[in-house]
Amino acid sequence: LLGIGRAQGYDEGWIAGAIISGAYFGDKISPLSDTTVLASSITDTPLFTHIRYMLITTVPSMTITLVLFTITGFFHTASSGDQMAQFSQSLEESFTITPWLFIVPVVTGILIAKKVPPLITLFISSVLAGVFALIFQPDILLEIAGDNAEGSNAMFRGFMTMFYGSTQIETGNAELNDLVSTRGMSGMLGTIWLIICAMCFGGAMAASGMLQSITSLFLRFMKRTVGTVGSTVASGLFFNICTADQYMSIILTGNMFKDIYKQKGYESRLLSRTTEDAVTVTSPLIPWNTCGMTQATILGVATLSYLPYCFFNLISPLMSIFIASTGYKIKRIHETGHKSIPDEKN
Repeated sequence: LLGIGRAQGYDEGWIAGAIISGAYFGDKISPLSDTTVLASSITDTPLFTHIRYMLITTVPSMTITLVLFTITGFFHTASSGDQMAQFSQSLEESFTITPWLFIVPVVTGILIAKKVPPLITLFISSVLAGVFALIFQPDILLEIAGDNAEGSNAMFRGFMTMFYGSTQIETGNAELNDLVSTRGMSGMLGTIWLIICAMCFGGAMAASGMLQSITSLFLRFMKRTVGTVGSTVASGLFFNICTADQYMSIILTGNMFKDIYKQKGYESRLLSRTTEDAVTVTSPLIPWNTCGMTQATILGVATLSYLPYCFFNLISPLMSIFIASTGYKIKRIHETGHKSIPDEKN
């Protein structure tokens, strides 16, 4: 999508923001999403109860996002349609395009749905993709292998280089060349080192108790519902900035506020929803966060370039606070009777 947008002359930050907004909308409401499962489990909230309750803030946020992208789309004029025609022609001439290739993503989706371990899923998907490349794209593998390789040796070299090394394919279209060029597994090592360092730093901050001490500053604002939700949002964002990892941020936010929400009589689903609204969607907006680094590396767009256009990611935490201020679908639980009652005015 980013390559097509570039070919049409759109601002790459705007396109990247649209891609990330859509991806994290799906990430929040999917029962297969690791962040969705983590947020519900860490707060002791049934998974589908968490998802249904989260729709209260997610659907309005996405609706506003679509409206904003529609409006901003009028100010992002594309280049001539001839560029898109040339892009499609070069794509058809350079690659064998067939519905059979959909087998690879379908198999990957089935493995994910079956909750097959990630390493096994990645291995099977990669091998299957390699086999399909041998069947449908042999000329591409020979081009990747280079002029020095011949015969079966060339095919094997191209097959292996496709996985771990950088590849450059000449399609006759500069935008398409950039789209299909990759740095392979070796090109991701820089990002992996940064992620490891970020996780080590976040772990040290959590183990030393420094994060808990700093977060205690938010507790003084938790007198009413909007203050409680607002403090949770601020704390989640703070953890994303300091720990540089969304999973650690979800765990710390959920564990830190679980007892507080229980003492105040709030349902656990309010905490699980607020945690997702605050942590999951803001992680790609921080350049040194693992999600921010990954998105910037994969899309080839700097974090600060796409940040202003990630409307869904920016609106979600604000929508969580807004819904809390209205008290909509927020209930308090009696300490003795365990019956849900409407929340007091905020």
